Amino acid sequence: MTPDQALKPAIAPVKVATRPRQTLLVLIGIDALCLSLAGIVGVWLRLAFDGQFHPSLYWRLWPLTGIFILGYAISKLYPGIAMSPVEELRRLILTTSLLYLLLGSSIFLFREVEIYSRGAFLLTWMFSLLFGVIGRFGLRVICAQQPWWGYPVVVLGAGKTGEMLIRNLRLQPSLGLKPVAVLDDDIRKHGTLLDVPVVGRLSMAPILAREMKIPYAIVAMPGVSRDRLLWLLERYGRSFPHLMLIPDLFGMSSLWVVAKDLGGVLGLETRQQLFLPGPRLLKGLLDKGLVIVIGILCLPIIGLIGLLIRLNSPGPVFYSQTRIGRSGRPFKAWKFRSMVADADRVLAQYLQDHPEYRASWEKDQKLRHDPRITPLGYFLRRTSLDELPQLWNVLRGEMSLVGPRPIIFDEVWRYGDKFSLYTQVLPGITGLWQVSGRNDVTYDERVNFDAYYVRNWSVWLDIYILIRTVRVVIVGDGAY
Repeated sequence: MTPDQALKPAIAPVKVATRPRQTLLVLIGIDALCLSLAGIVGVWLRLAFDGQFHPSLYWRLWPLTGIFILGYAISKLYPGIAMSPVEELRRLILTTSLLYLLLGSSIFLFREVEIYSRGAFLLTWMFSLLFGVIGRFGLRVICAQQPWWGYPVVVLGAGKTGEMLIRNLRLQPSLGLKPVAVLDDDIRKHGTLLDVPVVGRLSMAPILAREMKIPYAIVAMPGVSRDRLLWLLERYGRSFPHLMLIPDLFGMSSLWVVAKDLGGVLGLETRQQLFLPGPRLLKGLLDKGLVIVIGILCLPIIGLIGLLIRLNSPGPVFYSQTRIGRSGRPFKAWKFRSMVADADRVLAQYLQDHPEYRASWEKDQKLRHDPRITPLGYFLRRTSLDELPQLWNVLRGEMSLVGPRPIIFDEVWRYGDKFSLYTQVLPGITGLWQVSGRNDVTYDERVNFDAYYVRNWSVWLDIYILIRTVRVVIVGDGAY
């Protein structure tokens, strides 16, 4: 019996249900569908404005969809495994826009600019971005829970880091990595780790990769010595086409880290862009531009909400509270009033009558059934319409559209050493924690979301959060 045959019974508990080829084909299919649909809608809208318009000219351009698919492949959007949604959004928008610019330039160079409509071209470009983002992210939400979605991965290390990795990959199934086995040299850890079988020592990695056709492995042993780590990477890098490493660098920026070859020495470059003048200026310009557009569009809604508040309950239309801004400066954050006029008295009486809810209030400053909130207030909070007046705070430079949630002075202690990160930036109307569960997350998780946002900020992260905010407002996830 060969060594491989002797080890085969040990890997029997490993079950691989994923179908990488199917995952790839579904991604290509949704991209082709979204691009085709964008062309149909763009040409149809142009036809609606001009009866003399000839849409038949555009059907011969449909094979160019293949060029876009090739461009996405070059940008590594296929299969897009282990790619953060923010990075996927960035690559999708930039690649699509670049290809449309090249297509437009080709039409101009070949003197066909008089044949094709600029309006149809721009509309198709716009809808390609819109449908592409909706299609890809919608597909990941729907398919991520399916057993065939993604790629199998082996975790090397059954310690706390391996456990944290498995938990995080399960919380974000859209990343497409599904742990199917864990290996560790400590036989006391053999058995299961979060229901994933720990099937043996690290030496079993090559047979797992070969027999189960597993292309991904992650080394989750941050405390291992340098020589041991290099040996692991060199040995198992031959078995797994994709071998990743979890470094012993928790708490640093993770979204935009770039590996650098410094004369044969590995360097990791990271920049906290929100601390730099240029990115801050860009963020400020985007804030002002979007707020002016949103404010003009929402003026009728703002007027209607103000009228309904006056009719619904006695008291002022607006409510302000002192919050902590950038550099620790206090400012008044404005909202539509969603509570009764004597809210503090009502809360005190409620907690006195229901002491079982006091611990929940003191822990997260939230109550699932808050007696202070008016019937209209519940609707405003669920849809986040109560925060529309904070557009004024953004115009005044006191807040941003996206950022950490503005806190009061009584909450400073909850941030601990992360409070210095909070004070480096403008607080936001929406933020990462609001689109990651809102009131369903704990206060400690909220602090970690805010710290992650500051450390990993980019324009693309803001765009991603704004897109997610639209969905959260419509669906009402985590709102109460």
